[in-house]
Amino acid sequence: MLKAVKPDSIQRPGRPKTSPLSRREQLRLAKRAQRARERGAGMVVVPLKLAARDAERMRAAMARPGFARELRGLLDDALIEVAAYENLKALCWNRRDRYLGAEEAFRLYERNWRLVDQRRMNLAERALIERLTARYGNGVLNV
Repeated sequence: MLKAVKPDSIQRPGRPKTSPLSRREQLRLAKRAQRARERGAGMVVVPLKLAARDAERMRAAMARPGFARELRGLLDDALIEVAAYENLKALCWNRRDRYLGAEEAFRLYERNWRLVDQRRMNLAERALIERLTARYGNGVLNV
């Protein structure tokens, strides 16, 4: 089978070809390298389904400087990392979740306060309990 060869006069002008790979293959490899760099930096793509209005607001918020910092603060208020707090970790001995909702963590502390070792509790965990008590217990920890 014979291949049709374009005469030089018909070939498109432009940059000289610097790679034997097709433009599509070059783009595919460049995207793969970019994803590898992002993974190396600890970045992950998170698929998220939102209503159209919320998605539009999310795009606008992401364009603002400091968005990642604000999002991190929101997540810190909404979710508690179980392993970061010794007593909470002991209370969650039968759970596999890495994170608990903040209100759920407060209720867990409140229900199981008799099992909490207050003498060995560090300052970060005390501050967490005070913050959760102020937010979800109206300043009162029913123990």
